[in-house]
Amino acid sequence: MKLLMIEDNKSVSEMMAMFFKKEKWDAHFAYDGNEAVEMFNEDVNGWDMVTLDLNLPGKDGMQVSADIRKASPTVPIIMLTARDSESDQVLGLEMGADDYVTKPFSPITLIARIKALHRRADLSKTTPAEQPANAVSSFDVQTDHFKLNTKTREAYLADQQIQDLTPKEFDLLKTLAQKPRQVFSREQLLQLVWDYEYYGDERTVDAHIKKLRQKIEKAGPQIIQTVWGVGYKFDDSGVDVQ
Repeated sequence: MKLLMIEDNKSVSEMMAMFFKKEKWDAHFAYDGNEAVEMFNEDVNGWDMVTLDLNLPGKDGMQVSADIRKASPTVPIIMLTARDSESDQVLGLEMGADDYVTKPFSPITLIARIKALHRRADLSKTTPAEQPANAVSSFDVQTDHFKLNTKTREAYLADQQIQDLTPKEFDLLKTLAQKPRQVFSREQLLQLVWDYEYYGDERTVDAHIKKLRQKIEKAGPQIIQTVWGVGYKFDDSGVDVQ
């Protein structure tokens, strides 16, 4: 795994460098926001993971996240934040991060989060040449107007591909679409989509739903519905195909 850790506290970076070395990961370090963006852009398609501190000199972590997302819509990003405000954490997720870990953190916890997110992201990197000839037409989830392939990590609404889904957005969409019109609570979605013991606020789900809806709307009508006071459901029965 080629990992970029963006962290202005060099003692934290040095500590994590030892753990990354033990995992045999190719870890690189940036200590301010401007340096981080420059390093990332030098090898946009080469990074497997980014960990990002929100409190950075030079350029704020929120802007760094936005800049990275413009360059790569799908690279997994884990925020590291000492901020206590849940609104900051949710804003960070809305800016493009996939997950967050609150400081102070256990190195073992961060390693576990990285591995869990990387397992899912790695599935999306399978090249078409590695797929069977009929893989694109073999959909694991298919309804009247929606289809999804877990091997190619592609989703289509009314034959229009939903573009630039992050690993978490794809898994969230798959979880909902597998059981059309079933209502999932935020707590259920945290348990099903985040495949490790998760201590995040349930508004994490809201942030991901918001980004997912924005990408869905570029392909067609909205198929993720809010059930007020309960949670969310997938429903494409109202899609009108011209």
